[in-house]
Amino acid sequence: MLDKLSTEARNQHTMHLDQMSITDMLCMMNQEDEQVLTAIKNQLPQIEKAVRYAIASFKNKGRLIYVGAGTSGRLGVLDAVECVPTFGTSSEMVQGIIAGGMKALYEAAEGAEDNPELGEEDLRNIQLSKKDTVIGIAASGRTPYVIGALQYAESIKANTVSISCNKDAVMSQYSSVAIELQTGPEVLTGSTRLKSGTAQKIVLNMISTAAMVGIGKVYQNFMVDLKPTNEKLVERSKRNIMEMTGVDYETATSYFERSNHQVKVAIVMILLQCSCEAAENRLEKANGFVRNALAD
Repeated sequence: MLDKLSTEARNQHTMHLDQMSITDMLCMMNQEDEQVLTAIKNQLPQIEKAVRYAIASFKNKGRLIYVGAGTSGRLGVLDAVECVPTFGTSSEMVQGIIAGGMKALYEAAEGAEDNPELGEEDLRNIQLSKKDTVIGIAASGRTPYVIGALQYAESIKANTVSISCNKDAVMSQYSSVAIELQTGPEVLTGSTRLKSGTAQKIVLNMISTAAMVGIGKVYQNFMVDLKPTNEKLVERSKRNIMEMTGVDYETATSYFERSNHQVKVAIVMILLQCSCEAAENRLEKANGFVRNALAD
């Protein structure tokens, strides 16, 4: 079975990888990575469907759940974790589930991926519902753990998406939307943390970012729901307020404090010259969209 997967095939351009100079090796890796963007471009319609699923789940108080094993699972967890500070989401709203549990982030637990029942069990443990969107991630497109999770998600009528790096992946049969990123053989045979991992990471970035734009977490091209949990993010919040409203640093700082460190609230307060309470009310009526709150 594995010998039929392009992600497991030998790359004819790197047959003598161990004899290449460092310069030639890096040039070859860079050249191979260029295939990633083409593979993604070819799947944009499917990626759009995945984004629409995620937006629908969020608007229905559902969640976005990534499920994967090994590198794919780690990428899902990474994207989920980064949504919290970037978009001010709860840790429940976007979740990453990896075969073998969180210890598999730093300690190989590759055997866990062979058990489809574990995939179902992990989704049951988070009380998956039909409001949620489940995205199964596996470069091979045949990981039993991920397939088990997708089958369960389908059975309860949750939205399902698969992201694989092979054409006609087995996993595609178990999802409503199948994203097949044909990145081809890896520079290092079978090492899917390379092109496959890069492609998956980019697509996860696209899905989560576009979905957050779709629920009002972005105004213009600024993060307006970020959590200012450290000095860098506090300063970024103030700079964003300055850029979006045209005020100076001192004024931005004042409104940032008066808004209880809520960037979007501060923006509305400044542009409409209203109180924090009034700004919060307008944003609530506008479902969190700054542009709509300003237009009412």
